Amino acid sequence: MKRFSGLVTGLSRVLDQAAGFFLVATMVLIVVNILLRAIFKTPVFGAYEYVGLLTALVTGLALAYCGVQNAHIDISLVAERLPARLQAALSGLINIISTCFLAVCAWYVGLYAGSMMESGLVSPTTQVPIYPFVYLIALGLLVYCLVLLVRSIEFIIKAANNG
Repeated sequence: MKRFSGLVTGLSRVLDQAAGFFLVATMVLIVVNILLRAIFKTPVFGAYEYVGLLTALVTGLALAYCGVQNAHIDISLVAERLPARLQAALSGLINIISTCFLAVCAWYVGLYAGSMMESGLVSPTTQVPIYPFVYLIALGLLVYCLVLLVRSIEFIIKAANNG
């Protein structure tokens, strides 16, 4: 279990680092676009599309590591008043439900990317194919799904050991 957990955490970090790279690329693109527009009166062609695509990548790829750090919003007002074993069991159940939901989301986003690839969908201005970006977002969802699976197993083990 520790090996699988370490693999998922490592993969999450790699995706988070890629998200950081795309965030920096977005910032550089915006600054260059502003400078070119102000100085030479010629903006970067398709900057708006590139910023949108890169921002989607940043969000999709950073989800899993955010889950590893347990940094997502958590409403635990009711759960805090329950016994520790019941809290762990409830957390495990919620994580299992979330894992199933994200697995379905990742699957359908992947199917959507496949349909984009088959139809040849490209961005309107720059004619960049969109499907690679959508596949990367599906990968980010899948890795986040694995993070929640690991967390679910850990909560179930915790609930079993506390009893």
